[in-house]
Amino acid sequence: MAKPTSIDTFRNVLRELDSQPKPIYFLFGEEEFFLDQLLEKAQQILPVDQRDFNADLLYGQDVNPARVLGIARSFPMMAERRIVIVRNFMQISKGGGEDAQKGHINDFIDYFEQPNPSTLLVLMDTNKPAGNTKFGKSVSKHSNVGYHEFQSLPDYLLPDWVIDWTANKYKKQIEGAAAQLLAQFVGSNLQLLSTEIDKVCTFVDTSERISEADVKKIIGSYREYSALELKDALLSRNLERSLYISEQILQHTKGNAGELIRTVGFFYSVFINIWQIRRLADKGESKQQVQATLGVRSDWYFNKLWQDASKFRLSEMPRIFEALLDADRSLKGFSTLDPTATLFLLVQRING
Repeated sequence: MAKPTSIDTFRNVLRELDSQPKPIYFLFGEEEFFLDQLLEKAQQILPVDQRDFNADLLYGQDVNPARVLGIARSFPMMAERRIVIVRNFMQISKGGGEDAQKGHINDFIDYFEQPNPSTLLVLMDTNKPAGNTKFGKSVSKHSNVGYHEFQSLPDYLLPDWVIDWTANKYKKQIEGAAAQLLAQFVGSNLQLLSTEIDKVCTFVDTSERISEADVKKIIGSYREYSALELKDALLSRNLERSLYISEQILQHTKGNAGELIRTVGFFYSVFINIWQIRRLADKGESKQQVQATLGVRSDWYFNKLWQDASKFRLSEMPRIFEALLDADRSLKGFSTLDPTATLFLLVQRING
């Protein structure tokens, strides 16, 4: 069974907050977009007119354990619930010694045992608590605590997230090719991706389905050729067409090194996906097993990934990754090659 992705975890926590939330949550990880969304969701549990007196957003660097626990244990004012959220929680004063009056981080362990039933306490941080500490052991295993990690999404899951976010937030369907195009142009920053999705869903006509043409219109991609067309030519091992498209891209970008670095980054993500699939397939996993292992839910997108991966052998990957690394270094000034020569050489080396 595939390990749950951050998308799965996010959905599950949202459902819990909507129905039967735990009294305490510890949410952490490097993907802060999910943390921001869950913070907003937690605050929305209270009606707007009750938030002034019953919703506290605190920051670990500004508070101590005694203050947080004092607020968490207090009763709500003219309301049924109180929401206490602590961001950057791991920066909270650990307490002890001369700071005993400020409490100790281990005091939260007693609160885990007997939480205030009228308080939702949400602790957030990008970092994971140390597993060899009393606090770390308790918070990760206690039944009263929802303990969830949100890792950055791998590139091959970004189109899945675009499809999911568009459907759930805007009640619209986005075609697989359109989701892939958005992910390719914007990259893995979910905040930026959500902004572009908002543009597409807000300014496109009122149709319920978003096409690749809609996405191109909104993100301003009017060029005839992009990295997607170059990818198709490269994966088809068509060197002549690959070089022609490279030339068109260079004319459009005027050899802009920054944009070409992003193009190289795109191809790195393409070949990471291919390497992942080839590695698993060469171990004997079936197509369905590989899809489950990677956690890709969109059949359309996975079929595209599988088709791409079928055009390469696992033994070719070291050579291709070396070519991508050399191109990246060259575009960043570690070579005498100009951007045009760098891109042409990369295309030739990938083509083999």
